[in-house]
Amino acid sequence: MRRINSNIITEEVKRLCIEGNTILGDDVIKSFEENLTKEESHLGRDILKILIKNTYIAKEKSIPLCQDTGMAVFFVEVGQDVIVVGDTLTEAINKGVSQGYIQGYLRKSVVSPIERINTKDNTPAIIHYEMVKGDKIKIQYAPKGFGSENMSKLKMLKPSDGIDGIKQFIVDTVSEAGPNPCPPIVVGVGIGGTVDKCAQIAKKALFRDIGEYNKDENIKNLEREMLEKINNLGIGPQGFGGNTTALAVNIETFPTHIAGLPVVVNINCHCARHKQVII
Repeated sequence: MRRINSNIITEEVKRLCIEGNTILGDDVIKSFEENLTKEESHLGRDILKILIKNTYIAKEKSIPLCQDTGMAVFFVEVGQDVIVVGDTLTEAINKGVSQGYIQGYLRKSVVSPIERINTKDNTPAIIHYEMVKGDKIKIQYAPKGFGSENMSKLKMLKPSDGIDGIKQFIVDTVSEAGPNPCPPIVVGVGIGGTVDKCAQIAKKALFRDIGEYNKDENIKNLEREMLEKINNLGIGPQGFGGNTTALAVNIETFPTHIAGLPVVVNINCHCARHKQVII
């Protein structure tokens, strides 16, 4: 068994929170630049240039890419041959979030749901765990802003609705969201499972690098088809028109019950922030 001190996890999570909010991934920047050459709207191109410029200013000055530094969302793979010494893994992650958001001067946006009282350090984090083989811990982090989160939807389709019903729901959700999620967006889609599992895999889909497709060829083709349909809606960068409404559509599936067809569309803004570390 490999022993990992919880302090190491806390330090790494703190770093992920700060860097994740100030340094946008190369995959997203590359997608901005590629879409800049294809965007037909003059205003749309100007907006994409501003978004690119924003990424360099944020990195150079170590300031948040967006004022909404989101809720801290984690997907954690825990090797079965690992023992965390000191705090529990959940405690270590939440300590890292607290330190990262306080020391990094990141906006604290987490409040109690009814009284709306701020927790003052952006905790607790949303943490999804998976046990895997090995002696390492993989931590994936994304700050999820709520301008886009609020535009996400769940629908319990009937099995008879089939693939056409899924496609229509995805396009309708993006169309109704319009400019609200700060396009160009990344669209995470979960199909199958139960209500909670469907939402989880839709969220996990947002952690993919732009340009990384589902390994299933049929789902990959569906992702490409949905991206084309969404970009034909004409919403464009920041909702001012154009053909760059989405950077990617990422779809994940899970087996479901014979009587159901859950679908979740979880939208991410253009600031598709995500970082990871393997300890």
